[in-house]
Amino acid sequence: MTPTRTRAALITLAALLFQLLAVTAPANACGCGAMVPRTGERITVDEETSALRWDGRTEQIVMRLAVHGDGHDVAWVMPVPHRATVKLGDPGLFTALAGATAPELRTRHYFWPRTGDWPFDGGNGDGAAAGAPAPSAGSGVGVVGRERLGPFDVARLTATDPHALAGWLDDHGFALPARLDRALRPYVDQGWEYVAIRLAPTAGDGTALTGRLDPLHLTFASERPVYPMRLSRLARTAQHLDLYVLADHRMEPRSAIGGGAPRVTFAGKVTDTSGPLAELATGAPYLTAYAQDFPTPSRIDADHTLRRAADDTPYRQVEYENELLTVGPDLPLWLLTVLGTTAAALTTLLLTVRARRRRPVARPAPVRTPPPLV
Repeated sequence: MTPTRTRAALITLAALLFQLLAVTAPANACGCGAMVPRTGERITVDEETSALRWDGRTEQIVMRLAVHGDGHDVAWVMPVPHRATVKLGDPGLFTALAGATAPELRTRHYFWPRTGDWPFDGGNGDGAAAGAPAPSAGSGVGVVGRERLGPFDVARLTATDPHALAGWLDDHGFALPARLDRALRPYVDQGWEYVAIRLAPTAGDGTALTGRLDPLHLTFASERPVYPMRLSRLARTAQHLDLYVLADHRMEPRSAIGGGAPRVTFAGKVTDTSGPLAELATGAPYLTAYAQDFPTPSRIDADHTLRRAADDTPYRQVEYENELLTVGPDLPLWLLTVLGTTAAALTTLLLTVRARRRRPVARPAPVRTPPPLV
């Protein structure tokens, strides 16, 4: 086979494999739930940011997802321990949280020039309620509420059979992969409910879902703060979690649940409770921000449950900006020091030479001839 034909065959094979994967792609798991595209479509979560507020009895979770793909309709399923209410979240919440937890900036000076400094710089320096369809008899699924929130068609479901949710989704045009069906069983066994959401572009013109979606705000009763993560074990690529936790005290995960050690990126009292933070920061709670990586999602073995930390020690990251020491706005201190040291050395040398030139030359003493001996 000629090189040209070989290359063409490889391209054709790659295209066929891509189409096969596109048809058989499983649900795309994210940190808090799972997305189920229609058969033959793909959707990927690029970014997930969540805030969790717990007051001892009630939990609120606000999530913002950024997605891309060719999916026009996507179902998103999230398990919750008790019946949840759902509304649109404030888009400015995560901007406010990022500002509240931003690292402290400090300047760190250095003396000698580095790459980029002269002379090493090269000379350049509300939704309306909709009627909910009645579940089929014996399906094991109950629709306890349904509403339209912006681009979201939200259904709140109960399920008493691990296969019932799959059947309900299938009736509405979504095929739940077997792996996700099995992953939901622990939630069914514990009597959890589900929030099933159909995401669709608001234009309604067949445009694929892409970009950041409006945040969703879920509220439900909870005896202890929990962030559902178990479904992320189905993900095929490494996962990253950024989680803001607001409570009366500093909180910490009980375990790593199969990922890397959770890293605290901020801990401290919320001082600004106005604007987008007003609802979650009522009573000026303690804010703890965590980041965690899951290099091998299949190792995730539980949901994140949170507990009070040993103390409320505050923490804030520090980022340093390195800056060359200068005198005034432009004169590097190292250059001034070198010039000053050189000038002082030259001055000392000149003075030494001049002093030697002015020093009188000592004349040798006359040689005296001793008197002759008699």
